[in-house]
Amino acid sequence: MPYQAVIFDLDGTLLDTIKDIADAVNCVLEKNQYPDHSIEHYKQMVGLGLKQLIVDALPEAARDAATIKRVAGEAAEEYDRRWKNKSKPYPGVVDLLAQLKMKGIKLAILSNKPHAFTQACVKALLPGTVFDVVLGAQDTMPHKPAPDGALKIAEMLGLSVEAILYVGDSKTDMQTAQAAGMFAVGVSWGFRAEDELWENGADKIIYAPQELLELV
Repeated sequence: MPYQAVIFDLDGTLLDTIKDIADAVNCVLEKNQYPDHSIEHYKQMVGLGLKQLIVDALPEAARDAATIKRVAGEAAEEYDRRWKNKSKPYPGVVDLLAQLKMKGIKLAILSNKPHAFTQACVKALLPGTVFDVVLGAQDTMPHKPAPDGALKIAEMLGLSVEAILYVGDSKTDMQTAQAAGMFAVGVSWGFRAEDELWENGADKIIYAPQELLELV
């Protein structure tokens, strides 16, 4: 069956957002007199949503529920002030999306970034691209790697899972694709190493955005 849609992860797949995320969380950590982290460390911590990022960023002794909730709230407020300072699409992504639309491929985004931030990033940093569905993290649906969001998108698009490519940069994405029964495409330019993608179910890895066109 030819593929009729692509579900993309956002951070590390379409957009390079790591500097703004790191700046926001480090700012809050420093204000609370906790150690901050390097960009490379953040690349390993992101992907499972804001709450889990804060859990991983905090010292173990500070990971009580009240502190996690407070610091996560502060980080969300700080990120709201910074989210588009340094973030931008990866080279070739905008052209890829335009060519997929020209081919009649439906486009969707599924992210563990909070839904409001996901929508804001797409609108501001990928202007002119018409996505059929954009879903960020919401309390009403389990986060990736649970397949619920991917299956919801398939339902909204009116397509079987076999007709959908799932594209992401982390083990969370590969696990999501496999759990949903979708063809899992890993990208080499994101936040995680190629080995992580293969070890967690990647069916294929691409090394430049244009390579995705060969699959549709």
